[in-house]
Amino acid sequence: MGHVAIAYLLYTASTRFRFDAPPTAMAAVIVGFGSLFPDLVDKPLAWYLGVLPTGRSLAHSLVVLVPLVICVYLIARWRGAGEYGFAFGLGAISHSLVDAAPVFWDSDATAAFLLWPILSIPEYESGSPTVLALLRDSLTDPYFLSEFVFLAVALVVWRADGYPGLELVPGFEVADADVRDQAGRDD
Repeated sequence: MGHVAIAYLLYTASTRFRFDAPPTAMAAVIVGFGSLFPDLVDKPLAWYLGVLPTGRSLAHSLVVLVPLVICVYLIARWRGAGEYGFAFGLGAISHSLVDAAPVFWDSDATAAFLLWPILSIPEYESGSPTVLALLRDSLTDPYFLSEFVFLAVALVVWRADGYPGLELVPGFEVADADVRDQAGRDD
């Protein structure tokens, strides 16, 4: 959830700066999807299919991700939805950069995955990790725990923005529609 929170905070700041408005519903959903995209690609391909060296390689690599983001943006812009391409790109790129952040304080951390396959990355020594093992090992990691702070801040900002994206859930009504409608923009 930390990736979604950070991507949302970056995106809402950008829409406030560029449009003086909160994110639209669809853009909020797309930035969320973009922020999960690298893991949605890499984790299954590495952990379950074994075709990638680690869960941070192909879709985490800027060598692959930057051209993909440019293509997504250009196609979205050609379809008259450039903002959606921007939202996806901001989410996806922020994910990889946030994953690389530990290199600033942990001498054992590596950000070589940002330039994979140009730079090699070590494969798993004892097989792919399990989700439960990753969670157990992360519970004492300040980096992991900081994600909850970002999540709390993002939830407060999302509330102030009128919960953009929630109205796309069938049968769900946002109680505070006045806040959402302040944007004055349609999806």
